Amino acid sequence: MSANSSSGSRPHVACEIASDRVLAGRVSGLGSVEFAAYDLKPGSVVPDLTESNLRNRSAVSQTVRDTLNSVGGRNRDVIAVLPDAAVRVVLLDFEMLPGKRVEAEGVVRFRLKKSLPFDVEKAKVSYHVQSSGSGVRVVAAVALASVVEEYEAAFVEAGYNPGIVVPSMLAALGAARADRPVLIAKVDTRTTSIAILDQNQLLLFRTLENPDGTAITGERLAEEVYPSVVFFQDTYHLNLDRLYIAGLPNLTGAAPALRAQTGIEVQDLVSASQLGGGRGQIPKWQIAGVVGALSS
Repeated sequence: MSANSSSGSRPHVACEIASDRVLAGRVSGLGSVEFAAYDLKPGSVVPDLTESNLRNRSAVSQTVRDTLNSVGGRNRDVIAVLPDAAVRVVLLDFEMLPGKRVEAEGVVRFRLKKSLPFDVEKAKVSYHVQSSGSGVRVVAAVALASVVEEYEAAFVEAGYNPGIVVPSMLAALGAARADRPVLIAKVDTRTTSIAILDQNQLLLFRTLENPDGTAITGERLAEEVYPSVVFFQDTYHLNLDRLYIAGLPNLTGAAPALRAQTGIEVQDLVSASQLGGGRGQIPKWQIAGVVGALSS
C-alpha cells in the first residue's frame, strides 16, 4: 500500500495486525525468523473495507509496541501487514500503460472504479506491473486512505515507522516456492484468500467471505479452492504442482479432502525450518504473513 523506509532499505522486521492478535518477526543472522505474538482484546480490531477498523487504537498500539519490542532490533522501520478484509486486491490487464508513474496510476484508478465499494479518489492505491502475453498485468492493492492511516497511526504511536504497508495474503505469497504453478490458500477469521502463482507471477487472486473462520472444514475449503483450480487448468492448460495452505490449525485433518477434490499435493505454506526462536510457541500456520513479508 505504501513504502517509506527511513533507512532507504527494506525493513528486516515485519508486524501483522490481525483481528485477534499482533504478530511480529525479525530476520536473524542465520536467516530464520525470530517471532513474537500477543493477543488482542476481542473487538479491538474489526477488519473492514469501508468502516473504521481500530475500535481501540490505544490498546492496539500498546500491543504493537509490546510485540515489536519482544523481537528486538534497533531499527524502527517495519513492514506493516494488514488484515485481508481491509484491503481489496485486483488483477487488471492492459495492452500498455503510460510511462510516467502519475499517469499510469490515473489509468489504474480509473479501471478500479467499478471494482470498489468506495470512492477510489479517497483510496490509497499501490500496484505492481508484470508482463502478461502481449500486454501487462497490474496487481493492485487498494484501501480507503482513512483505514490505512488508522493502522499506520498505531505503529507510529508505538514508536515505529511503517515503511512498507501490505495486505496479509500478498505478504504471505513471499513464503511460497513458485517457480512452478502453485496455489496458495490462506484462511483467517473473516476471509479465505486464494492465489495462483507460476514463475513467480501472480495469475489469479480471490478473497472470499469466510463465516467459519479458522474452523472451516477441509471439505468446505476444498469446495472454495476447486473453481480456481479448474479455471487455471482451462485457461493456461497447465497442472498445479502444489497446494500451499496457511491459517488452518489442523492441516492433517483437512489435507485428505483437499487432495481428493483437487488431486494436488498439499503442504503448509510456512515450514518449521523458516522459524527461529521467540516468545512462546507460535504455530507456523498463524505467521505466514510475517514470514512471507520478510522472505520477499
